[in-house]
Amino acid sequence: MNAAVKFFLALCLLPAVSCAANLQPQELPSLPEPVSNNAVALLPVEDGARLFSLQGLSTGKTHADIHHKAWALMIGEDHWQALPDIPVNQGRLAGAAVSAASTVWLFGGYTVGADGSEVSTPEVFRLDSESGQFVHVSDMPVPVDDMTAFAYLDRYIYLVSGWHDLGNVNLVQVLDTHSMTWKQATPYPGEAVFGHAGGMSGSRMLVCDGVRIEYPADHTARKFLMSGQCWQGTVDTRDYRRIQWQPVAAHPGPARYRMAATADDRGGVVFAGGTDNPYNFDGIGYNGIPSEPQARIFRFNFETAAWESGWVLPAGSMDHRGLLYHDGWFYLVGGMLAGQEVTGRVIRFRLSEPGAP
Repeated sequence: MNAAVKFFLALCLLPAVSCAANLQPQELPSLPEPVSNNAVALLPVEDGARLFSLQGLSTGKTHADIHHKAWALMIGEDHWQALPDIPVNQGRLAGAAVSAASTVWLFGGYTVGADGSEVSTPEVFRLDSESGQFVHVSDMPVPVDDMTAFAYLDRYIYLVSGWHDLGNVNLVQVLDTHSMTWKQATPYPGEAVFGHAGGMSGSRMLVCDGVRIEYPADHTARKFLMSGQCWQGTVDTRDYRRIQWQPVAAHPGPARYRMAATADDRGGVVFAGGTDNPYNFDGIGYNGIPSEPQARIFRFNFETAAWESGWVLPAGSMDHRGLLYHDGWFYLVGGMLAGQEVTGRVIRFRLSEPGAP
């Protein structure tokens, strides 16, 4: 157990400190090496569940430290298993991983050249259960990275908004994992963004925050600015391509970039960490100021259409591509801590009764 978690647990024992919103945090085996901006997924299996960490950024935080490694951890075991590398010739960031149709799917990401050039990649990979290898099975119609990805009916995978090479798109691209065909769904009505976060519960998805682009009228350099918008989308149960979108009140506090988020099994979506200062992949803000992670957690309740809060991570964390959930526990895998420190930390936590925003 690391010092931050020990401090948090010790704090809860003090009589002057209220821990009504205690997370009950537990530390799991660390990743084989520190990694941030990694695609993550959780795959339920017969005797439990496996966590996956795919691609990402190592401690040097340069283009040469972007990799295509893959690891898996059976919950309850004491070490991560190295899987065959993702079969690409260059490391990638900001991909998305989703569990659906009894396997794990990995979508896109972007590459960074020695000259700083960034290219969105189109490939879709599926985990082969026998070999443990991720196999190239399709390409996105429009390559995107830093998107949100949701599974519906354990069959359809939605990619919402995200970055494509030179700018954000408002597309909602849907892969039917049974027929391996792509469709375009009702576009995302909010500001096109990258680095946003969200989750899907039943037929309802929630998408929040991220970074929008502003193009000044005087044709000076474009600006990367936070978007504080949240949108709820409800899939038409008769046609998975049709989504009814409606705006939702912003969550407590400032808008965030690269939060960890997922739906739970109680009809809500939980958001954790992130930062309020958007940054390039090295953790330095587009404004030149180093970005620092946040620790606050909040939850949107679909039934009440209200935000719940009052929880805090043991330590601030950012640069996430997802939060994982299984059997009442939320799993946070890797990321960046204070001082833009890439970490191999893996923790899980439960949420007690919420506090007020």
